[in-house]
Amino acid sequence: MSILGLKKKQPKTFKVKVITMDAEMEFSCEVKWKGKDLFDLVCRTVGLRETWFFGLRYTVKDTYAWLKPEKRVLDQEVPKDSPITFHFLAKFFPEKVEEELVQEITQHLFFLQVKKQILDEEIFCSPEASVLLASYAVQAKYGDYDPNFHKPGFLAQDELLPKRVLMQYQMTADMWEEKITAWYAEHRGIARDEAEMEYLKIAQDLEMYGVSYFAITQNKRDTDLLLGVDAQGLHIYSPNSKLNPNKSFPWSGIRNISYSEKEFTIKPLDKKKDVFKFYSSQLRVNKLILQLCIGNHDLFMRRRKVDSIEVQQMKAQAKEEKARKKMERQILAREKQMREEAERAKEEMERRLFQLQDEARLANEALLRSEETADLLAEKAQIAEEEAKLLAHKAAEAEQERQRLEVTAMKTKEEKRLMEQKMREAEQLAVKLVEQSERRLKEADHLKQDLTEAKDAERRAKQKLLEITKTTYPLIAAYSPPPAPPAPPPEAPDFAYESASTRLDFKDSDMKRLSMEIERERLEYMEKSKHLQDQLKELKTEIESLKLEEQQQQAGLYNLRSEARGYVQEPVYIPHSNRNSAYMSQMAYFEEV
Repeated sequence: MSILGLKKKQPKTFKVKVITMDAEMEFSCEVKWKGKDLFDLVCRTVGLRETWFFGLRYTVKDTYAWLKPEKRVLDQEVPKDSPITFHFLAKFFPEKVEEELVQEITQHLFFLQVKKQILDEEIFCSPEASVLLASYAVQAKYGDYDPNFHKPGFLAQDELLPKRVLMQYQMTADMWEEKITAWYAEHRGIARDEAEMEYLKIAQDLEMYGVSYFAITQNKRDTDLLLGVDAQGLHIYSPNSKLNPNKSFPWSGIRNISYSEKEFTIKPLDKKKDVFKFYSSQLRVNKLILQLCIGNHDLFMRRRKVDSIEVQQMKAQAKEEKARKKMERQILAREKQMREEAERAKEEMERRLFQLQDEARLANEALLRSEETADLLAEKAQIAEEEAKLLAHKAAEAEQERQRLEVTAMKTKEEKRLMEQKMREAEQLAVKLVEQSERRLKEADHLKQDLTEAKDAERRAKQKLLEITKTTYPLIAAYSPPPAPPAPPPEAPDFAYESASTRLDFKDSDMKRLSMEIERERLEYMEKSKHLQDQLKELKTEIESLKLEEQQQQAGLYNLRSEARGYVQEPVYIPHSNRNSAYMSQMAYFEEV
């Protein structure tokens, strides 16, 4: 075995990792590949044709460098890691993005890179411009604003504003989202590529857009300065101010740029002006500055020439593609509008259908209620008809009863007239009886007076007889036989009474006869009075019954008339006439008598 066979075989490939702004790719590269071979592979993979703006950047110690296309990859100061990491970024920036950026992928890559630089505060942006740029970024990501879909908080996970802007104002995330959404809602109808282009058109007017800064020192004074390289030329800044340059060298005014070790020389086109020299910290930095100056100068001169056939073809294709996409967007917008109108019409039809269903349901319920009501009304009509027949029958009966009551009333009137006549006769009889009673009372008073006088005369006669008896008693005693045995004393007056009674027989018989007549007449008077009182009671009872019957007849007639009219009213009390009250007072007087 030879010594050569013991040596390890060198690998023929190496791995590379390329990071773009929106993707990561890994490639297996041959050892002999140059930087241009890897760059072209990445551009073909991405689909990029505007390659002159981009490059592959890698990190070298504390700075960065761009992969040189004419040298082999492994011969450059690339990291020795595996895989080797490169960043595919925009190396040169256009002066006017709308005119120079042709492809959509080119616009998208620039949009992502500039957006990241603004958020990382590599490009200064005012708060107002930051909010406006954020609204275009949201439009590019989410499309048209839809309040039904984009609810509050839908931007919570998105980084849209620089931290410096967030810290500058005491505002919550919801307040910032509200401001961004207010602008975002006004971008309705803008496509993604158009929103990204609007973003770049605003960003290209920022002072730090497309500027690469390098720390330098001036020759004599050893003053710290900043060198800025962009599409317009070279600019000298103070270390604390990257916005306003102290001195500028446009590409059209520079005759030559060169460096020697750490010294860098800028020769103006005007020979009267002084040559500007400065120093950098490393030779590598000078090489990088020179590389950027050459590239930007070439693009500056290229913009002022007629476009190449390739660029013209790309612009024509891009124009056709934009027109086609615009037409597609218009068609899509029309279809979307038609779909929205159809959906609205569908929703309206569904709403109308639901409304009609509700109306039909209500109509069915109303129909059922109407049928039930009709049945109830028919039943009520039948009941009303029966009630009408019953009321007609009752009306006929009431009419008959009315006629009967009229006849009865006529009879009652006749009976009443007869009763009044009887009452008048009874009154006359009562008057006569009263007069006769008064006359008899007067006669009884006279008789009582005569009786009193007769009793007084009898008493006087008895007194006188007693006196005579006392005067004649001694004579009779002289011619009498011998005294008999003593007799009881009461017998002596008997003789006197007997003798006196012989003289007063006539007077006693008259008194007895008179007393008997008076007693007989009193009995007759009491019997007649009792008979008259009984007649008056019967008459009173008959009058009361007639009056009650008359009231009942009148109330019945009124009720029948009310029922005939369709209602029944409570019976009304009809007061008696004043004439009946006079009769009652007279009967009360007779009862007292």
